[in-house]
Amino acid sequence: QVQLVESGGGSVQAGGSLRLSCEVSGNTASSNNVAWFRQAPGKEREGVAHIYHLGAPTYYSDSVRDRFTVSRGVGKNTIFLQMNRLKPEDTAMYYCAARGGAAAGVDRWRTPAFYESWGQGTQVTVSS
Repeated sequence: QVQLVESGGGSVQAGGSLRLSCEVSGNTASSNNVAWFRQAPGKEREGVAHIYHLGAPTYYSDSVRDRFTVSRGVGKNTIFLQMNRLKPEDTAMYYCAARGGAAAGVDRWRTPAFYESWGQGTQVTVSS
């Protein structure tokens, strides 16, 4: 298992940007797959983006494609989510999640049950 710690959340106006970070520690082989999820009050947890340990493939939900970018740091123990052109509907608690092994693939990456480790989350609030 790995430990995941998110940071970088905050409050911004619509159209602004934030960069979230997910620090991975422990058995990093268990973080081949890392995904960002978000959950707004009263809504289900939604897969936002996913990256495999090689830096590819990456997947995005339709709601964030072309606005958000997921990447791994040089040491590969930090996963970033660059969020541009933020909208009020992006307001949520953002979580990173991890699992080792083979790539999740397009059919599984957005399924919360696929992941074995979760961080505590970081709040993103976008005002109009």
